[in-house]
Amino acid sequence: MTSTDLQHPDTRRAFRTVRRLVLAYLGLSVVTLAAAVALRDHHTMVNAPVLVRGTIVVASAALTLLLTVRAANGSRGAFRRLRILSAVMLVAIATIIALPGTFPVWMKVEQGVCGLALLGVAAVVNGRHLRSLFARL
Repeated sequence: MTSTDLQHPDTRRAFRTVRRLVLAYLGLSVVTLAAAVALRDHHTMVNAPVLVRGTIVVASAALTLLLTVRAANGSRGAFRRLRILSAVMLVAIATIIALPGTFPVWMKVEQGVCGLALLGVAAVVNGRHLRSLFARL
């Protein structure tokens, strides 16, 4: 892969889309964790799994952003990890939403919105253009 490949308008557009989706995922995750911490004394709204999951989601969103930046700069390993992490987090989110009783409805809704952002990330990074670009390495 050359720097010309990374500067191609389709490549730049794809990574710009991924970056925006990941920033939305990170922003929503940080706001959610902050709200959970603020409401931690309201045990009907925030339980221990909410705080643990919220922390994990913020960490994974930050890692996803880091991988996005590194992949956009041409790192094949970061691109591969970005593809894997986005898929794994989608499965984790689907599990959270499907689990009865463990998480409050508000967190399941928030996870659903995060899942939509990650679904967009997964669609773009698994699209033909970026896969073929990184396959040339």
